[in-house]
Amino acid sequence: MNALYSLLFVFLLVLIPLFGVGAAHMRSFFGASLPYTAFTIFLIGFIYKVINWGRSPVPFRIPTTGGQFKSFDTKLFPQNKYDCPQTGAQTFVRMVLEVFAFRSLFRNTKVSLHDTKNGPVVAYKSSKWLWAFAITFHYSFFIIVLRHLRLFLEPVPFFVNGLDFIDGILQIGAPVMYLADVGLVIGVLLLLGRRLIDPKINYISYVSDYFPLFLILAIALSGIYMRYYAKVDVIAIKELTMGLVTFSYQIPETISVSFFIHIFLVSTLMIYFPFSKLMHFPGVFMSPTRNLPNDTRAKHHVNPWNDPNIKAHAYADYEKEFGVPMAEAGLPLDNPENGKAPEKDEA
Repeated sequence: MNALYSLLFVFLLVLIPLFGVGAAHMRSFFGASLPYTAFTIFLIGFIYKVINWGRSPVPFRIPTTGGQFKSFDTKLFPQNKYDCPQTGAQTFVRMVLEVFAFRSLFRNTKVSLHDTKNGPVVAYKSSKWLWAFAITFHYSFFIIVLRHLRLFLEPVPFFVNGLDFIDGILQIGAPVMYLADVGLVIGVLLLLGRRLIDPKINYISYVSDYFPLFLILAIALSGIYMRYYAKVDVIAIKELTMGLVTFSYQIPETISVSFFIHIFLVSTLMIYFPFSKLMHFPGVFMSPTRNLPNDTRAKHHVNPWNDPNIKAHAYADYEKEFGVPMAEAGLPLDNPENGKAPEKDEA
């Protein structure tokens, strides 16, 4: 039902510009006012979230690790430098691999329970399919965003032209079919299918999980429709987008309704972005579970929240104070002498 609600909501979003431009002729609102408003909300919301995260104190080192810590005997127990980094340089490499290669997701494993003659057995096996879905989706989306810079910049940067050439290098169809367009649609469908088919994932999925996927799928399909079927006036669209950038926009009459549907969906995504789970994009850079070295056993970190008027109570002092009841309870003591009751003075 959550998936159905999300799909219905996206369908209603498509109808808004369809009637707003086609029937009410609100071309200026959907072509200029809404994109300006959406970009402003996106920018302010994005910056506010990042600043708010940056101001949040992190009193302890809490990096997640998946490998051997640096030990005294490095030959017997070699350190896993990128799954358990201890220096800033190692942490930087870990972050690069995480952001650009989704390394932690690549190490994803699947747990299953199997019935055997000797009873149930828990089995772990590699599960790279989710990594493949995610990296296909994210890189396709990233390439499409960069490719769209040609509509907002003049002259068009060389790397945008190069990316445009590489993306359409197979020269399939006319106009040329972009690999990123296909990859984005396939990636979204695979991620959607995972949430719909897998009972465990489906059970914990909410509208907030389905809605952005359906919205991005609608954006991709509307863009594909404009490029390969509607054959919109690209020159007029470039004139509009350059006018938006220079704050001297004009709405050419040759721009069809399909473009306004596309730009309305993109504006909806920009407004939704700072308040959604999509903020994991900047969040990965701010996460203390990723951006901190795991050096808690090599360095002593003092909690900055500690009250300076409260003296630290070391474990040795704690054992001296409570050694007798600890011994009576059967708890191990570093110093067995602390567990002996003091002798009574016969005098």
